[in-house]
Amino acid sequence: MPDLVAALLVGVVAGLGVAVPLGAVGVLLLRTGIVDGWRVAASAALGVASVDLAYAAVATVAGSAVVVVLAGREHTVRLVGAVVLVLLAGRGLWGAWRARRSPVGPDAAVVRPAAAGVRRTWARFVGLTALNPLTVVYFAVVAAGLATRWVGVGERVTFVIGVGVASAAWQLVLAGVGAYAGAKAGPGTRLALGVAGDLVVLGLAVALALS
Repeated sequence: MPDLVAALLVGVVAGLGVAVPLGAVGVLLLRTGIVDGWRVAASAALGVASVDLAYAAVATVAGSAVVVVLAGREHTVRLVGAVVLVLLAGRGLWGAWRARRSPVGPDAAVVRPAAAGVRRTWARFVGLTALNPLTVVYFAVVAAGLATRWVGVGERVTFVIGVGVASAAWQLVLAGVGAYAGAKAGPGTRLALGVAGDLVVLGLAVALALS
């Protein structure tokens, strides 16, 4: 039992370690909450946590082999992630521009959960997180090193559960913050906040590509 508790606690720490630093995925999650509301943002949060859970599981099985596979490919991983971020930011900016030009005005930028697509948003954030270089490198190096401390199946499963629960809890907090801010803001403010989020993501993508 003590080993299971230790594995769970280390998993929680590892999950928070990858989730808490606010990067491009976190900014996009906040933006989703602001523009699309709680239901869609929550699905996005669970999409991010699903990938963290899956990567933690791979880390417990593959261990240091993941590091070997990624050796020398870090720049390629960063470029792929940067391209994905640019596409997502561009999509958001294009949607904001169209909403601004629409006769309806900023209200056109407010996408309700039924229109945004809860499942589609979940899938989009799964893909985005899976290609996020920071997530890949983190679980390849840090989580793999932590996970291999245990040889028992129970401890490894508990570690993975800890990662998933911690990640999901934090991502849902971000989704809630974004949804709350969006609910308090008017259509024009929501549009402006969405554009600001897309511009931040675009800047992070450029920095990632040049790093």
